[in-house]
Amino acid sequence: MNRLTVSIYIVLGVFLFTNSTGTYAAEIARYDDGPFAGMGYPFSESARVGNLLFLAGQIGEDADGNLVPGGIQAEAEQMMLNIEAALARRGLGMKDVVKCTVFLADIAEWGAFNEIYKKHFSHPYPARSALGASGLAANARVEMECIAGYPD
Repeated sequence: MNRLTVSIYIVLGVFLFTNSTGTYAAEIARYDDGPFAGMGYPFSESARVGNLLFLAGQIGEDADGNLVPGGIQAEAEQMMLNIEAALARRGLGMKDVVKCTVFLADIAEWGAFNEIYKKHFSHPYPARSALGASGLAANARVEMECIAGYPD
């Protein structure tokens, strides 16, 4: 009996499956712009591949593209609202988020961020990574990207 080994590669938004007989393009990502489309940002708000949605990093910007005043907690609250809105535009909610990556301008603000985070997520929480960064887009205090899954 032959044993088939399958390798998966992500190249330019395309899943490629390879086996002993060749390589096949299986699925191309679908990209969506959000409310800031056309403002000169060189990225899509989200990309969907199969049942996974990859949401670009969100910061605490208001509808005009300005950071909300008030520091880490105000920015984190607005950022969470932006994430909820982006998910809702694609038929998902916070309960569908499976992984978050959090970037903090000051890792010492991790506790203050967590207070806001826990208001928007409940147990079981998504898997998460958090790290301090030397600087974030638009001088934000916090940025978060998420991966969500569509129910079967």
